[in-house]
Amino acid sequence: MNYSFKKSFMAIMAGSALLLAACGGGGGDAKQGESKEAPKSEDKKVLNVGTEATFIPFEFMEKGKVTGFDVDLLNAVAEEAGYEVKIENTGWDAMLAGLQGGQIDIGMAGITITKDRLKTYDFSDPYFESIGMIAFKEGTDIKSAEDLKGKKIGVQNGTTGQFNAEAVVGENSPDISKYESAALMFQALLSDNVDVVVTDKAVAEEYQKKYPDSNIQTITDNKAFAIEHYGIAFKKGSELKPEFDKALDALFENGKYAEIYKKWFDGAEPDIEALRKAAKE
Repeated sequence: MNYSFKKSFMAIMAGSALLLAACGGGGGDAKQGESKEAPKSEDKKVLNVGTEATFIPFEFMEKGKVTGFDVDLLNAVAEEAGYEVKIENTGWDAMLAGLQGGQIDIGMAGITITKDRLKTYDFSDPYFESIGMIAFKEGTDIKSAEDLKGKKIGVQNGTTGQFNAEAVVGENSPDISKYESAALMFQALLSDNVDVVVTDKAVAEEYQKKYPDSNIQTITDNKAFAIEHYGIAFKKGSELKPEFDKALDALFENGKYAEIYKKWFDGAEPDIEALRKAAKE
């Protein structure tokens, strides 16, 4: 996912607050979440973490707390590195602006590592591999990315889903509707305001499972969509990056990463070697 950062931090924060109130909680009440797993200790520094908690299963709201794969993994990585984390559902724009301004230490919200983002932020080594996916209701004629042409397309604004769609139908296509969260994007699909949505594979498959009666179908297109890798985001020049890279590698080695991955992805085995290979590229 990738967003424009031209707004001021305070304006973005205000916009995010209105958005979260409007969402009503595509996963719960948008309150500040704090890790239950991280041990309380006077000796550990508390890091402020921003996220956009509508990106199921990576981060979403449940009973007023931010939960998901990213949350469990970040708790484990931070503990390994000797930190505690305080996670707040800031919204996407506010998270990234907060990183730039130093109000937030870490951004974690299924953030794809891209060349453009590396100009502004530092990222940990990759912790998840993804690819773009198209989701649509049964009966919609979609067999490849080329079939997006002529369809009403929903995307989350500024994300790689948006960029994948634009690569097929054009950057300024009137057929693309941009939404401020994954929850709103899928709501548009379920309400028939759009014919298809383009997002990340794990997210599309999770919504497919979440709404079985809606007959949501999914496909990907390996020729049109490139492999993506998620990373933990830091302010440029942050001293946290090497510490978190070391901690993440330790979780790869001791089996904790695989344990968390299996919990959130139906017992599937993670391809750790592919992540390590991507880190070297």
